[in-house]
Amino acid sequence: MIMIKITFNAFSFLRENLKKQNIPYINSIMELPEHYTPNALINDLGYEEGKVEFVFINGKVHPKNTELKDGDRVALVPPGTPGSYRLMLGAKKIEKLED
Repeated sequence: MIMIKITFNAFSFLRENLKKQNIPYINSIMELPEHYTPNALINDLGYEEGKVEFVFINGKVHPKNTELKDGDRVALVPPGTPGSYRLMLGAKKIEKLED
């Protein structure tokens, strides 16, 4: 099986869940199977539907079904990010793509 390595970060209250599980959440290197997606990561980390609002891959917002590549930097962002930041970070654009 081919594996990839990503650098993982989680923001805000998402960190609490990971801390309880002793899962590193700041610039953590994760080894994952090839063809892995943020959706799979979210599920494997134990987050319920809706706990992750959007995903950054290499500094840009992407759909949660994007296939991750070796060396990607991945960050999970929870709901509740203020509106102005949502626009600035690109989250509003991705919502339209996923509707």
